[in-house]
Amino acid sequence: MTTFRFLLFVSSLAIAGGGGYAAGIRGLAPELSAYFSEPALGETVVARPVPTGEVIYYQHPDGLPEYSAKPKRTSDGRPFRAVRQSEDVSFEPVKATAEHSNAAGGSSDGRKILYYRNPMGLPDTSKVPKKDSMGMDYIPVYEGEEANSSVVKVSLGRLQRTGVKTATAERTVIARAVRVPGTIAIDERLIRIVSMRTDSFVEDVANVTTGDVVRKGDDLFHFYSKDVAKAGAEYATELRGGGKPGLDVGGALQLRNLGVQEEAISSIAKDRAVPRSIPYLSPSGGVVLERNATTGMMAEAGDVLFRIADMSKVWVIADVPEFDAAAIRKGAHAMVKVRNLPGKTFEGTVNLIYPELQSQTRTAKVRIELSNTDGLLLANMYAEVEITSGDATPVVAVPNSAIIDTGDRQVVFVDKGEGRFEPRDVALGARDDDRTEITKGIDAGEKIVVSGNFLLDAESNLNAALNALTANEVQP
Repeated sequence: MTTFRFLLFVSSLAIAGGGGYAAGIRGLAPELSAYFSEPALGETVVARPVPTGEVIYYQHPDGLPEYSAKPKRTSDGRPFRAVRQSEDVSFEPVKATAEHSNAAGGSSDGRKILYYRNPMGLPDTSKVPKKDSMGMDYIPVYEGEEANSSVVKVSLGRLQRTGVKTATAERTVIARAVRVPGTIAIDERLIRIVSMRTDSFVEDVANVTTGDVVRKGDDLFHFYSKDVAKAGAEYATELRGGGKPGLDVGGALQLRNLGVQEEAISSIAKDRAVPRSIPYLSPSGGVVLERNATTGMMAEAGDVLFRIADMSKVWVIADVPEFDAAAIRKGAHAMVKVRNLPGKTFEGTVNLIYPELQSQTRTAKVRIELSNTDGLLLANMYAEVEITSGDATPVVAVPNSAIIDTGDRQVVFVDKGEGRFEPRDVALGARDDDRTEITKGIDAGEKIVVSGNFLLDAESNLNAALNALTANEVQP
């Protein structure tokens, strides 16, 4: 029985060998030839790690740049190779890298390789090229790199998976909108006081009250003054005697010094006589803020009879927090909206930053001048103010996402090429909604990381900590 089993085993081997030989001669096993084929001359083939994850696409079995989203076969009947999630995207045949092929401690550019470190930052090193449990290549450490141990090196395949994105530091204007509350106020320079320079009797006061709007040249009241009547009589006599009318000579100058308006002086020059009572005209158009004149009263020199505010221009007094006040400049553009006027936007400029802070609110008052020709803006209205802050001079700026603020320091990663990223300590300046000024540490034109930089920062800190250990603890 034992002899029979031995003969059966030998016969099976003979049949299998003959069938394999026939299949090889007739080209019936192309898949087997791929596994037993010799590597190309001067080419070292590295075993692939076992791929994991879902199938992403299918690639030509010979590594040619032919791909398919579904299973497919070549013209000679061989199936395309399935590429899974764990595999790096590559369009070249799997070859040994220059670092792997040079185990003698040198690189293709002549730099000396000291050792190879774990790509994930673990405290594991090797004298020769190797891969970790995930199939990632160990990273070579060159001579002289210990001085800048915080530099991060990332393989191109891993770089794509981590989502690292870069941008260019540029010179631009940093402008940020500061939104603060404000209040409409009357322009102090456009308030007019109506008073007499000499004792006078007030007559025929106009039918206007506080809050009424008057126009320039409207009659406010009539008055009689003994001093004005005397000066006017002298001026009329002077003109009847052949004197020439003029506002800056003789009796006309005396009348002006007594506060008589030019219209009244011209009337005396025309009629060559002084009227019994002289009209007083409104010096400007605007809103009557105060009326103290009463018919029949005796007004002493300096008494305020009317106070009129020209509302063609108004102020907005905005309360700006101390932090934002430093970024606001005189002449900055401002937009004002009033709740009582929905849909209306008024534009103006900052014409004064008050030189003091409110002790209780820690805010600075900023004055904005607005045109109000339509008279829509009234004093003491509440307003919403948006002021453009920042300097008009272009500065070096980076996107806000590029800055890692640890509290003690601010860091930006600079792309040095070939998967190398260097952390830079930077000094910050003005900031707007999208960009931040860099006053020190970055130059215009440098490529900086704007996405995925927190992962780089974590690895940089780990590298620095590992390299801070003694050489006996880390190096082989």
